[in-house]
Amino acid sequence: MPEEVAHLVEEMGPSRRTHERGGRAYHVGRLFGADAVVVFSRWGKVAAAATATHLLVEHGVRELLFTGVAGGADPSLRVGDVVVASGLVQHDMDASPLFPRHEIPLLGVSRFAVPERLQRRALAAAQAFLASPEAQAPEFRVTAPRAVCAEVASGDKFFAHGGELQALRARLPEVACVEMEGAAVAQVAHEYGVPLTVIRTLSDAADEAAPVDFLRFVQAVASRASHGIVRELLERGA
Repeated sequence: MPEEVAHLVEEMGPSRRTHERGGRAYHVGRLFGADAVVVFSRWGKVAAAATATHLLVEHGVRELLFTGVAGGADPSLRVGDVVVASGLVQHDMDASPLFPRHEIPLLGVSRFAVPERLQRRALAAAQAFLASPEAQAPEFRVTAPRAVCAEVASGDKFFAHGGELQALRARLPEVACVEMEGAAVAQVAHEYGVPLTVIRTLSDAADEAAPVDFLRFVQAVASRASHGIVRELLERGA
């Protein structure tokens, strides 16, 4: 999100160099002690995949970290909780009957798994941030947020109706949250053989209240969470 990028770009300080390509501003410099490129991917699978490919091909990036917000699909999770992706699936991929539903044609893959070491690393960083006062947001009833490793579903759709979410859960019962980019970036990472970590803060319950919750939450809470978790990751030497 633009709000998240702005906080991270500020942290780069005088080391930052910026160039634009394809309608995106790529900020190159030092971030929390690490060489990094920070960019707003833009929304949707195509936009995110294009951004990830540019990072790998033009900048030689050796690892990808994607943060942002998501709609909750697991009823045990609450607004403000953080999901570290254990695997990612494109819920709107359906090339049947040529291929099984959700399978990416020619790859033979329907779920992009995240290595356990990356899950553990991101989970520890998220838990460290969520334990700090900075993570509290009583105005959104975020008072004891928690982090979990779970499945993430991506697609070019913003979920704003409970019935649609129930239908998705019937097909993909393990999914904890829904968003619009992660699994597309995971496909790029898979094809280029680079590690990827996806971290999502739950901004809403992917129901009728989602449009209102989403806009307010991103500005007030999610950008702070992304900043804090990325800081924890990089300062730990990730």
